[in-house]
Order: sequence, then C-alpha cells, then structure tokens
Amino acid sequence: MFELIFLGTSASAPSIQRGLPAQVVKHNEHRFLVDCGEGTQRQILQSGIGFKRLNRLLITHGHLDHILGIGGLVSTFLRWEAIDNLEIYGGDSALERIEDLLFKVVIRGVVPPFPIELKTLKKGVFIQEQDFSISAFPVKHRGSGCFGFVFEEEGHRPFLAEKAEKLGIPPGPLRRELVQGKSISLPDGNRISPDDVLGVYQPGTKLVLVGDTGETKNLEKVCHKADALVIEGTYLYEERELARDYAHLTVREAAELAVKAEVGQLLITHVSRRYRDKDVEKEAQVIFPNSVVVRDFDQFQIKNSSN
Repeated sequence: MFELIFLGTSASAPSIQRGLPAQVVKHNEHRFLVDCGEGTQRQILQSGIGFKRLNRLLITHGHLDHILGIGGLVSTFLRWEAIDNLEIYGGDSALERIEDLLFKVVIRGVVPPFPIELKTLKKGVFIQEQDFSISAFPVKHRGSGCFGFVFEEEGHRPFLAEKAEKLGIPPGPLRRELVQGKSISLPDGNRISPDDVLGVYQPGTKLVLVGDTGETKNLEKVCHKADALVIEGTYLYEERELARDYAHLTVREAAELAVKAEVGQLLITHVSRRYRDKDVEKEAQVIFPNSVVVRDFDQFQIKNSSN
C-alpha cells in the first residue's frame, strides 16, 4: 500500500484554495516528496506530516512552479538540521536550475551540515527498496528532461498458515524459508515445497504519477493496470487548443488515458484556477467514473484492487 498526500494542486500559479505542485508518497517508513512548488514547506507543516525522513525529492521537470519551494525547504533544513542527507532526483535541465538555486543563492559560500546529492534521472528503476521500487519514464512537455514516476510494490504469494499447521510446520525459520521459495525437510523426514503452503500470486500495488505533459499516447503502456494514476488536468476540452499551445492535457484526455490503460482510479491535479471543481470532475467522470479532482491536503490510501 502507498499513501498519497497532496500538498499543492494548482497549475502554474497558486490560488486561494490551491498551492503549487507538490505531493508526498509514503510506503511504510519511506517518504518521498514529488515536486516542490513555492510554499511547499508551509503546506508540509499545515498537513501535519512534518519534515522527518523527508529527504528524497523527486522532480518531474524544471519549471519554476515545480521547484521554487526547494530553496525555502532546504534553508529550513539547514537551520533545523531535521535530516541527515538530501537526495534530489531530476532530469539534467531541472538539476541545473536547482543547483543554481541552492548553491548560488541559498547555500552560497556555506558548507551545508549534511550532504546534498543531485542525481540525474534516466529511464528505468532508480530506487530499489526491499519490497518496492520507483522507476522513471519520459514524458513530453516543454523542454527536455521531463519525467513521470511509477511506484510499484513487489508481488508475493501469501503464506497459508492453516495449511502449514496441518503439515506440522512450526513457526519460525522453516516457515520463513518456504516464504523465500525454498523447500524444507521436517524432523520426521517429510519434504515440504513452497507450493504446499503458498497461495496464488498477488501483484503489488502500482501507483503512477505524471507531472506536466502534453501527450498521452506514449503513456498507455506504463500506466497499464495502475491502481491509481495521478495526472494533470489543466484545461477543459473546450480549450484544447490552448492546452496544445502550452503542452498540457485536457481533463477529457486524462480520463481517456485512464480508460485505455485500465487504471483503478484517476486522481486529477494541476488544475487551472479558471475552472470550478465540479466542472472538471464532470468532464472526467462522463468518461471515467472513478475520477477525483484532488485538492490541497487530500489524502489517499492506494491499494491493489485485485487483491
């Protein structure tokens, strides 16, 4: 399961109700800040999640509405010493801007009390933990180095404790070996294979998060069967030409992608302040009923819908 907290959901400029793009993805003790628009640190405080373990930033692209908050956030980290290290992942162009912001403005002439690593994104897995991974994929927006992210748990076969009891397998190391796919021998000589005590394979939860993009035709495969898709819905379809001019999506296009990719839930963000939420939601739900227009501080638990 992944937890998702939206900190900023506006497009390009903040509104009274919406801050600039930022969201936190949580998985057990792991936390990731995806984008960091201006004012994000205040949103973090207001949300109540705090700064602890928030030391990995994933940046979709280098436009200012997605990165300006990094300066203030790092400045706070420097004073409070709330983290031990900071890793910032992004495309080349995004990291160039972030490096200038941090080392020519925020930390100019000062040695930070913790290491700051700027890590260039490439297509594929870039974070691998014990039970989940994060991979990057390119998206088409204005300029190069724009990415979306797939958060995906490892699949597993559930351990069937009742079967283990009937077979006389005691709790402890023997059961652990079976879960790891190894056969075991009991003291009475009986040989037990993993298939004897493991259930049907269950895929892990899949969460896809897309930043700004002007096209969806290259996204269907990577979004396929995602339990949740977070994607921009900057414009209504009636203003599709304006969307083309600025390489953004209409809400209808986001919903059509959700249908084609067979996702479980569509979470629409990066909403222009020119629209009412109910109009955005209506355009999406006509095509994909399980659509939600998210607002600042909305929280979701993303679980595998097939389990």
